[in-house]
Amino acid sequence: MVADFEMRTSRDLTRIARELRQMDDQEIKKRFRRELRAAAQPMVPAVRQAIRQIPSKRGYSASGLRGRLSKAVKLEVKTTGRQAGVRLRVDGRKMPDKQGSLPRLVEGEGVQRGRRVDTRWRHPVYGNREVWVEQPAKPFFYKSLRSLGPRSRASVNRVLDQISRDIT
Repeated sequence: MVADFEMRTSRDLTRIARELRQMDDQEIKKRFRRELRAAAQPMVPAVRQAIRQIPSKRGYSASGLRGRLSKAVKLEVKTTGRQAGVRLRVDGRKMPDKQGSLPRLVEGEGVQRGRRVDTRWRHPVYGNREVWVEQPAKPFFYKSLRSLGPRSRASVNRVLDQISRDIT
């Protein structure tokens, strides 16, 4: 699952990134990436906190599902290429083997054979393939970002404006 935060337009970021590549001033380039990261950084602990608050009978454990989901939260700032932007994701590739789809399933974004499925998911109890349980989705990602989105978007836009002024 990925939250892309649209600035004014992604063309703004692409244009600024292109202009920065043509410049020799490495300090402005570093500052641009650093400030974009700082503008979006408050979202990371908010998502991690939302993950930790998912109800569980066993409590929070760093080695349990919620701990693994929390560790998979990743902030990406990319200022080159076609996908330039700021992206927050719970990266399934950071999950253990065969658990890459769990972030989407817990969020309730299950897809099976190209179609959306019910917001409940099944799994074996502690790896015992003979005992399976059905578990409801516990949306956490978008819900935790809803309140931070406008503020973070404004911060990113402020960075874009500031760097644009510095370039010109």
